[in-house]
Amino acid sequence: PGGAYVPIDPTYPEERITYMLEDSGVSLLLSQSHLGKRLPVTTQQVVYLDTDSEADGNYGVISRQSEENIAKAEIDLNPSHLAYVIYTSGSTGKPKGVCIESRNATSFIIWSSKYFQEKELESVLASTTICFDLSIFEIFSPLAVGGKIVLVDKILDLLVGDKLLDVSLINTVPSAIYELSLHGRIPKSVVTINLAGEALRKKVVDLVFSSSNVEHVNNLYGPSEYTTYTTVDSLDRRSTFEPTIGKAIANTSLYVLQKSGDFLPTGTPGEVYIGGMGVARGYLGRYLLTAERFVRSPFGGGREARLYKTGDLERYLPDGQLEYLGRMDDQVKLRG
Repeated sequence: PGGAYVPIDPTYPEERITYMLEDSGVSLLLSQSHLGKRLPVTTQQVVYLDTDSEADGNYGVISRQSEENIAKAEIDLNPSHLAYVIYTSGSTGKPKGVCIESRNATSFIIWSSKYFQEKELESVLASTTICFDLSIFEIFSPLAVGGKIVLVDKILDLLVGDKLLDVSLINTVPSAIYELSLHGRIPKSVVTINLAGEALRKKVVDLVFSSSNVEHVNNLYGPSEYTTYTTVDSLDRRSTFEPTIGKAIANTSLYVLQKSGDFLPTGTPGEVYIGGMGVARGYLGRYLLTAERFVRSPFGGGREARLYKTGDLERYLPDGQLEYLGRMDDQVKLRG
């Protein structure tokens, strides 16, 4: 239950789109008329949001739909209902649909509305494809607090054109912000930059601060299986150390464990397990894999408490920050 949505990027290859539609079992496809010829032949009902024409297989004319909101009592939703299914990249096999429940998404949005100031979420650049979970922050975090989103096709579009966009926050990857900083293309209105998805080096942070009016750079980490973000390290112009992935966000617990499941001391690398309100329901239709990666928590939290087994190699530093070292299946030696 819950009327969950599955984001699909129309620029994806037809084979991948077909796989996602078939694997997710969606019954309704929302699109635009100019994309009709690029969509694969499917059994889903198609609704084009930009036209009332019934031609070209448009089965749900928007103007005929009721403009009245459904009464809350009739919706009958609860926190465990599915909110959306977002697919992984498939770098380790076929893409997997990660099932995010309403309580997962709600906890994340509440955290972002409290962690970020109003001026930061006033106008957020939305440049990430809707198929990546960074877009969840870009779309829903500003709208939840009365802010706006500014849409662009891709972040590097900011490199061209005479006019810079009026945005307060940019959410992207380190390699992209490096290019914007190098060419002086970070808008003067930007207060905060969120970076995730790649390793962040101090030289990139220093370049951002030296080439813009930015006040804060946040280095964020988190798998799709934990609703977008799990940790944050907030950096400002006074920061002198190499960035870490920081500390856990609200309602989140992080455990660095050895293979036996025992705790490891500070400074010793091990696999990180994540617990808390952001732990996804699991993988759509992948029951064995879900049981393997989403395990019962031995650390309390009730009968339903679970941990996500990330496969990431990390260690705690003396100040409580986490350092990301790589993947468990591609370990790097430390000090020889």
